[in-house]
Formats: sequence, structure tokens, C-alpha cells
Amino acid sequence: MSIKTLVFIAVGLLLLYLLFTVGAPFLLALIVAIFLEPLNQLFMTKFRMNRLVAATISSTIFSVGLIGLIALLGVKIVAEIIAFFKKVPNYFEDANGIVQDLMDQADSLYQHLSPDAVSQVESWLKGLTDNLTSMVGSLSNTVISFASSIPGMFIFFIVFLVAVYMFSFSLNTMKASVLSLFEEKSRQQVDDVLGNLRKSIFGFLRSQIILSALTYVISLIGLLILGIKYPLAIALLIIVVDILPILGTGSVLVPWGTYLAVTGDLYTGIGLFILFLVITVFRRIVEPKILGDAVGIGSLSALISLYVGFKLVGVIGVFLGPLVIIIYMAARKAGLFQTKLKL
Repeated sequence: MSIKTLVFIAVGLLLLYLLFTVGAPFLLALIVAIFLEPLNQLFMTKFRMNRLVAATISSTIFSVGLIGLIALLGVKIVAEIIAFFKKVPNYFEDANGIVQDLMDQADSLYQHLSPDAVSQVESWLKGLTDNLTSMVGSLSNTVISFASSIPGMFIFFIVFLVAVYMFSFSLNTMKASVLSLFEEKSRQQVDDVLGNLRKSIFGFLRSQIILSALTYVISLIGLLILGIKYPLAIALLIIVVDILPILGTGSVLVPWGTYLAVTGDLYTGIGLFILFLVITVFRRIVEPKILGDAVGIGSLSALISLYVGFKLVGVIGVFLGPLVIIIYMAARKAGLFQTKLKL
């Protein structure tokens, strides 16, 4: 492999990394524009519209649907959050009351324990109190962090919607511009790569939807078995949090299970821990298989790309790793990177 090819690959990886960080709204907008392209083609062929009108209509349909969905879910989520935070002080007062009762009971047992045992009990109770205090502080920091990120999320959303329109208007010219960068004899191969990429990327998105649906079913069944109220809404919350790699299902089920165990509902608390373990094991086993089948790469390759990507660049690597494999496989299918070793 020549130095020129290595430099080209390095620059491509850097651009991918930038797309998944500062360029995230534009990357999402490009994916949506590609998704809307068949609708644009339908409007242009069946209703004889020009691209500008067709792209405007399709992008507006998407924007109105997305804003409506966010509005409906947002009202429900905000109402649930307000109701939850009204009850949070009571939850922690109950937990602190239980800890205080434990400490009072421990005081009455001190006279029957050895000094070492007394020291151990005090250390355990102090650790329990510190954990409760830490949970309160973590919850407060989460609320503050979320509130401070709202302006940035709003700007992200506006840029994303504007970019959807712009990409939809110029998607055909963008493709022609990309192909013009290559020699005449290579353009067909590049076009094949772009076609394979389109299929693989949408296969990747489809796999994530399948995983979320399966996780929702498992969460719902577990919550129904435990007899928890509002299982449909809570299972949906688990899915929303699980989509975010930084959080995951553990950020909901583990603190919740800990609180219930501390406040005396040991059965439900342990049940939530078991549900968390079931979901985690299920995703680790099924995710590489579903991802591999959806994007056309092997389960082992999918697993390695997920792990290596995460280790190299963190959470972004969870998405970037499989994408690199997708691009490489698409290029090989198009006849590129066919270098063979000679002994």
C-alpha cells in the first residue's frame, strides 16, 4: 500500500471523526436527506415537480412530523419529570429515615459487639450514608447539566433542520461533485461504493431499531412481572436512555433498584438488578449478530469494531468503528483495496 493511499485513509478517518463530533448535525441531516431522496424522486416523476419544490415538500413533511413527535413526547416527559422531582425529597427523606433507624438499632447492639465489629458496622453505615448523599448530588448535577445543555440542543436542532433542507436541495449535485474528483474509469467504482454505503448505513439504523424494540419488550415483560406501575412509559424511558451510550439502562435501573432495596422493597430492588443484567447480557450477545447481518459484516468483525472503536475514541467509537468496517467492505465490493500479499 502506497504512502499516498495511507495518507488518504488517515484523512478520511479524521473527517469521519469530525463528522461524529462537531459535524454531527450535518451528518444526521445528510442521512435524513438520503432517506428522503426516494420521496423526492416520487414527487419529481409522478407529479412532475422540480427538485426544489419536491425537496421542500418532503423536508417539510419530515420537519413537521419530527416537531410534532417531539412536542407530544416532550409534554409527557416534562410532566413526568416535574412530578418525579416533586417526590424526590420525600424519597430521600424516607431513605434517610431508614438509615437513621438502622443506626439507632446498631447503637443498641454496640454493647454486645467487639470493638472491631463496632468499627466495621460504623464504617458500613457511614458508607451507606455517603452513597445516599452522593446519589442526591449526582441527581442534582444531572438536572443542572441537562438544563445548561438545552440552549446547545436547541441550536443543534435548528442547524440540523436547516441542513436537511440544504442537503435535499443539492443532493444530486453533491454526488456529481464527489464523482468528479475521481478519474473517469474510477467513477463507476465510487458510485458502487456510495450505493453499498447507503444500503449498509440504513441497515445499521435498522439494526438499532430492532435492538431497541427487543430491549423494550424485555423491559416491559420484566416490569410487568415485578408489578411496577406505568410499565409502558417506564420501558420507553429505558429505551430512550439506552440509546445514549454514555448512560445506558444501568443509569435508570441501578439507582432505582438501589433505592428500593434500601427503603425496604428488597424483592423489587433485586428484580430491577436482575432485569438490568438480563438486558445487558442480551444486548452483548445479540447486538453483534443483528448488526453484522444488517450491514453485511461478520458478527466477530462487528464486535471487534465496537470494542476497538470504544477503546480508541470513546463513545463516538461505538458508531465510528462499525462505520469504518462498513466503508472498507463497501470499497472491497466495488473492487478497491484488492491488494494481495506476495511471498
